[in-house]
Amino acid sequence: MMKITAITMVVCFLALTVLAGCGDDMIVNGKVYDTYGLFNEGQKRDQCVDYDLIVGNVIWGIILSETFIAPIYFFGFSLYEPEALISGCGDTAQPNNNSPY
Repeated sequence: MMKITAITMVVCFLALTVLAGCGDDMIVNGKVYDTYGLFNEGQKRDQCVDYDLIVGNVIWGIILSETFIAPIYFFGFSLYEPEALISGCGDTAQPNNNSPY
């Protein structure tokens, strides 16, 4: 009986972790702006987007620090979420259609 209770608690806790500590992507004019963290900041962060800290992921990362995997995900890949475009940033940029690439 104790084993079933422990397994049930672990499954519920992991489900709560997945559902409660998530950031939302932002879609503007068909372009998707993803969440980013400390490990993928160079690939995901856009200079024309204002990002906010995901407090839920910080809390879950601290609570689950003993698991080692959860903090790597929360802090490394999902620490900031896009909130809004910065006004005036990138409005004048035009695609270079003459580029051979």
